[in-house]
Amino acid sequence: MRIGVDMGGTKIEAVALDESGRPLLRRRVPTPRDDYGATLGAIAGLVRELELAVGEPGTVGVGIPGALSPATGLVKNSNATWIVGRPLDRDLAARLGRPVRLANDANCFALSEATDGAGRGAVVVFGVILGTGCGGGVVVRGQVLTGRNAIAGEWGHNPLPWAGEGEWPGPPCHCGRRGCVEGFVSGTGLERDFREATGEAAGAREIVARAAAGDGAAEGAVGRLEDRLARALAAVVNLLDPDVIVLGGGLSNVARLYETVPGLWARWIFSDRVDTPLLPPVHGDASGARGAAWLW
Repeated sequence: MRIGVDMGGTKIEAVALDESGRPLLRRRVPTPRDDYGATLGAIAGLVRELELAVGEPGTVGVGIPGALSPATGLVKNSNATWIVGRPLDRDLAARLGRPVRLANDANCFALSEATDGAGRGAVVVFGVILGTGCGGGVVVRGQVLTGRNAIAGEWGHNPLPWAGEGEWPGPPCHCGRRGCVEGFVSGTGLERDFREATGEAAGAREIVARAAAGDGAAEGAVGRLEDRLARALAAVVNLLDPDVIVLGGGLSNVARLYETVPGLWARWIFSDRVDTPLLPPVHGDASGARGAAWLW
């Protein structure tokens, strides 16, 4: 049995897979924000709960926002700032009494969708997580491309391409810079943009629903999100030219993105025509945890 855990900014989800990749059981708990010890406990508790319910032990893979530094072995580049600088894999291994494999959550998502999801059979898959933050992962011929510095696919911490009026220098980012893609095209970025335009606070799901109902201010915010996402992904296509781009995270449930964004990005892509498909995930919100399980 393989157990995969997807640690997000708002929830931690775990899935148990049998040897063929069939899901046996899933569990989900809220993320204990700003509490490293409680986060370790939540992950370990989910693993033990799954093993108790299924009746057998399993390997454990964990996807996190961020990565392990090849230089120090400690977590870096995470918007879950309370795990930064921590030996998360070693601490979890000590709690669980076995080795734990840890990888970037977007890499896990991309691996899941490349293995048996929307990118199955593709040579190069770019997986995107649009949630609390904005991550990216690259899979080439079924293998995650990690990179020498363990940052391959980190498109969210590049500047928003072709910035227009009002987009420069852009919002501050947890990485210490301003104007990162993540600050514009994440769920958090959508909420910030709507709040700055209207003075009203609303969640991303509510903003999307209000846009669908004809709310002009909400429609404006979603339209700006689409334009910014098209520009940001155009830069990825220009650099990587993947066979398929798969969206994940909460914003991947916004059905209109799969039509509007490809309708916008051609003007920014250096090609006579653009055939790159933009697809929703086959495994939905479970793909990150599934990919973490496939680390073994």
